[in-house]
Amino acid sequence: MIKVSGDRMIKKFDQMKAVVKRKRTKGMAFIEVPTPNIGLRDVLIKVGIASICGTDVHIYDWTRWAQHRFTPPRVIGHEFVGNVAKVGEEVTRVKVGDRVSAESHLTCGDCYQCKNGNSEVCRNFKLLGVDHDGTFAEFLVLPEHVLWKNDDKIPDEWATIQEPFGNAVDTVLAEDVSAKTVLILGAGPIGLFATGIAKACGASLIIVSDPNNYRLAISKKMGAHIAVNPRKQDVVQLALDATQNNGVDVVLEFSGNNQALNQGLKVITPGGRISILGIYERRVNMDLNKDVIFKKIRMYGITGRKVFSTWYKTSRFLSSGLVDPSPVITHQFPLKDYEKGMKLMKDGKCGKVILTM
Repeated sequence: MIKVSGDRMIKKFDQMKAVVKRKRTKGMAFIEVPTPNIGLRDVLIKVGIASICGTDVHIYDWTRWAQHRFTPPRVIGHEFVGNVAKVGEEVTRVKVGDRVSAESHLTCGDCYQCKNGNSEVCRNFKLLGVDHDGTFAEFLVLPEHVLWKNDDKIPDEWATIQEPFGNAVDTVLAEDVSAKTVLILGAGPIGLFATGIAKACGASLIIVSDPNNYRLAISKKMGAHIAVNPRKQDVVQLALDATQNNGVDVVLEFSGNNQALNQGLKVITPGGRISILGIYERRVNMDLNKDVIFKKIRMYGITGRKVFSTWYKTSRFLSSGLVDPSPVITHQFPLKDYEKGMKLMKDGKCGKVILTM
């Protein structure tokens, strides 16, 4: 037994179960690994629920991105909710028992970007589950400055998806969307969250484009007025028809698909705005002169979340009931069955998949 803050005691676990990427090949392993130790300003967290992200699937499949970005061995995962189990001697912001999630960008706090309020693009950041052992484990150690104490009104199943939900918040709210016409490209979980956020913020028309009919059905539950399969319908013509040939005010690009990006640029109204969160496997081709410069398009690249202003917005969307993410959270498995979730993600037969410890 080890003593933690106050007179509370917790059992010491020398080993824990975790999902680990062990080799530079496809696949992962559910194995026992040593429980991590904490430093003076670190916190040991007992993970309750984690959720699978597209990044985790890339690492599982060992895609080009993973091969260039990820170095095994590593516990993967970066989305979670859990409870503080132990705190370092200099920790002051959280205590044992607190229910927490965390910002997955572990920032340095000292570079030019961090000191100018842009820590989401910290030059020295480490990504949880990529550069730092992640959340697909019974226990997790993080520095206290990245922890977020969860609102009691937010259930665990929602608290675990705050990180990707925050991506959607920043993508949608790079500018105002109230009474605007919006085209969402890509109905993965973040695109689906963005649909609910755009609806909550008063978008007058929401069009969602995705080749996956399963996810298009979820988009309707999240507030899409029009759900279109680009393999069966002309997205550009449909959007023009729906906007009296004006084009949409806002394009939100989540797909990472070059063709979808160009469709969005074709249909955006002159003077409009596009926010891009999708990650592209290869160099992107576009007519920058015709579709951006001469149309006076404002283009935003979105990465991570603003720390922690986006977390406040996310918490308020969820705790107030302005957005109900439940339709997006479609499957739940115990951690040992993580491969079932990975397969569903790759097959596109799910929304968000969560894993219980």
